[in-house]
Amino acid sequence: MDAHAQARALIDAAHSADPKRTGDGRAAELVYADRMEAWVARLVPAATPTLRLAARCQHLERWSVPRTTFPDGKAGYLKWRQSLYKKQADRARELLLAAGVAAAEADEAATWVSKTAMKTNAGTQALEDAACLVFLENEIADFAAQHADYPREKFVDILRKTWKKMSPAAQSAALGLALPPAIGALVREAVGSA
Repeated sequence: MDAHAQARALIDAAHSADPKRTGDGRAAELVYADRMEAWVARLVPAATPTLRLAARCQHLERWSVPRTTFPDGKAGYLKWRQSLYKKQADRARELLLAAGVAAAEADEAATWVSKTAMKTNAGTQALEDAACLVFLENEIADFAAQHADYPREKFVDILRKTWKKMSPAAQSAALGLALPPAIGALVREAVGSA
């Protein structure tokens, strides 16, 4: 097994420890990793093995740092996210190195996973694009149901911020998604005001 295949096996073993399961019994993080990698492959057809591995690390062991371990509110949420970026990047680097991936590649993957140089680093942007598309394609309906108390304007603002993070290629892909009608209307409203 080559180093990249070994790294993938280590990453997926870490994902498999996620106690949250999907309806078919798979670890939720493993399903998320598959979706992330699939979007990166669509957006960057010539993606390197390292970029594909980094995509699989987007939520690496996220379950181990619950949102509830940080204060409520926007400031607490942002601190939680920043701590996750660092933890996930460090863990990704650790697993890639353990698998025998070259240090320069492991460092590059960690840069992407940590969200460093968004908009100026193509790898970081590819991961952000994939994360936004996974959210829109697979998670937004559940998010809306969990936050049914949010006013429409808040959903539109969240979608507008999501849209602004995306590259033109990802925005184009997002417009092609088959979204539930109510969600599609919110996306169109957000895009119109982005």
